[in-house]
Amino acid sequence: LAVGWGSGAVTAWTTSPGGCELVQSTADCTGRWLSSVPGNLRGDTEELLLDDNTIQVLGNASLLSYHQLRRLSLTKNRLELIKPGVFLSSQGLHALSLADNLLFTNYSLTAAALSALPALRTLDLAGNRLTEDMVSVLVRNLSSLESLSVARNIIMRLDSSVFTNLTQLLELNLEKNYIFEIDQAFEGLQRLQRLNIAYNYLPCVVEFSLTQLRELNVSNNIIEWFLALESDDLFELEVLDLSHNRLLFFPVLPRQSKLHSLLLKDNEMSFYQRLPNGTSLVDVTVQFLLIDGNSTNITTVSLWDEICHSNLSSLHLLDMSQNQVWYLPEGFLAQMPSLTHLKLNQNCLETFQLSEGDPLAMLTELDLSQNQLVELGAEVGAGNILPNLQLFNLSTNRLQVLPPGVFAYTRKITTVDLSRNRVNLCPQPAVAGEAETPPCVDIRGVKTLTHLSLAGCGLRGLGGHPFQGTSLMHLDLSDNHQALSGDLGWLQDLALTLQVLSLRNTSLSSTAMDFSAFNSLVRLDLSGNSLSVFPSSLGILKLLSLDLRDNCLPALPPDVARMPLGKSLQEVYLSQNPYNCCTLGWWDSLQRVEGLHIPDGQEMTCSYASRTLSPRALPERVLWSCRWQTANLALLYLVLALPTCLTLLVAFAVVFLTLKQKLLKMVKSRCGVSSPY
Repeated sequence: LAVGWGSGAVTAWTTSPGGCELVQSTADCTGRWLSSVPGNLRGDTEELLLDDNTIQVLGNASLLSYHQLRRLSLTKNRLELIKPGVFLSSQGLHALSLADNLLFTNYSLTAAALSALPALRTLDLAGNRLTEDMVSVLVRNLSSLESLSVARNIIMRLDSSVFTNLTQLLELNLEKNYIFEIDQAFEGLQRLQRLNIAYNYLPCVVEFSLTQLRELNVSNNIIEWFLALESDDLFELEVLDLSHNRLLFFPVLPRQSKLHSLLLKDNEMSFYQRLPNGTSLVDVTVQFLLIDGNSTNITTVSLWDEICHSNLSSLHLLDMSQNQVWYLPEGFLAQMPSLTHLKLNQNCLETFQLSEGDPLAMLTELDLSQNQLVELGAEVGAGNILPNLQLFNLSTNRLQVLPPGVFAYTRKITTVDLSRNRVNLCPQPAVAGEAETPPCVDIRGVKTLTHLSLAGCGLRGLGGHPFQGTSLMHLDLSDNHQALSGDLGWLQDLALTLQVLSLRNTSLSSTAMDFSAFNSLVRLDLSGNSLSVFPSSLGILKLLSLDLRDNCLPALPPDVARMPLGKSLQEVYLSQNPYNCCTLGWWDSLQRVEGLHIPDGQEMTCSYASRTLSPRALPERVLWSCRWQTANLALLYLVLALPTCLTLLVAFAVVFLTLKQKLLKMVKSRCGVSSPY
């Protein structure tokens, strides 16, 4: 049971001489290492927060200055004793939190102190190592209480003596104790509306008769049976949480109630009138011998009577996920005409029947995932199947086909999950030698559909226009190794609407794949493929998120940060690629992009001379070597050629000077002729 602290004021906080923060009538002294209540706060303080300190004792003078106190919180201290006179000057206290202390040490004296609070409405005693006898003493004189939490204590057994006199109690939190037995402990709590007994050790609930209760949470126990009292009285019960127990059968609910949420997740429930081997137990009966004093009654009942005698016409949510249900009894769902959310995932269902005029006409969410469905039945020509359905989860089954036109009648469908079934999308190309085309699922023309998952369906050679007439915004095609080719023409019908596309692990390797038409894309997953070159068409997109993990990319374009893509990206995944440590200019530029988050940046690696290094801390000698490798080749050739040229020039000069005289004489002897003037 959550206790709300704080006035919600927006006034600026000020600091008191004792280090507490003050705003209006609230003093916040949380986490100040205080060993006692400060006495120098304003006298008109109405709310005092002393959580997370080291206070061990509340003395008689601790609150003497605070006559206006209405809310006091001492959570997470070392409180062992509250002296009997401490609240005499604060009898207007409405809410008191003493959670996570050591009140078991002097509980009788603390009880005397609490009895001086006639206006107390909310009390939190969670986490104080209290037994049921200690709790009984502590709350004995608190008849004004409306909300009580004794969670996270060591309560084991409850009877009618524990909560005596709590006639005004509306909320009771008993979660995370060790309760294994309850014997009429709540019969005197006539106003109780919310009861939480989660995370205990209750083996069963029988003769449930709390007609005034609105919410009951008995999740995370070891309950095998839930049996309500056979009565025609109207139960106010609206929410019943029996999840994470060991229920063997569907609970026997009150005949008349206002139940709108029934949570039965993670039990061992099944129906037993029919067994998987075809055996029927419909006629098996059993006799109960009931002995009450001197009277003996023998009652004969049908052992596997699966007809629910409760009125479930107001039920909106039924969660039966993670059970052992392999079929639903005939007419079972017909008793729930108001049902909007039905969760049957993680069961053993092999078939599920849809029909026109079904009681599921109000259903908006249907989850049949992780079953063994091989068939989804529907009446041929039915014109009104699940007309209000918005979310349909059929993932992880054995389906190969759906009833023809099933989505034509779900006029409000927005989300369909067919992942991990063996389905194909229509139209399918004709197979040579076969008269009929393979079975397929047709979603063409379903205008309301915005989210579709086909992950791991074994899709083959998508072509044609499988998404024609739809307005898909989210499409998951991941884990389909043979679905795609280099051409994305079959996706062109979604070019204007598609915002999220997952092509993870689809064997992509073509660099000619053109994404330029998908201007609405904001999230793209290309991880787990074989891309060796960054697709150039991505550069013009304005994606917010891009996943390039686990590909064969040696580098990204050097100017990626200056592209429209680099300017719009908020998140990019880059790890598990064989990047070249000497071509990391793009990485440095991405690091400088303001607002760009690289969640796997710490996992980034690059390769240099058969070594794997982190680009965040490259050794200096590697950097120096990379500079030589990436230098201008023309300059490098010039540097290499210059010494050779100089050597040749010097050699020529030496030869010339050495042979100068001989050369001149030779020229004169051959060409020189005297001429008279």
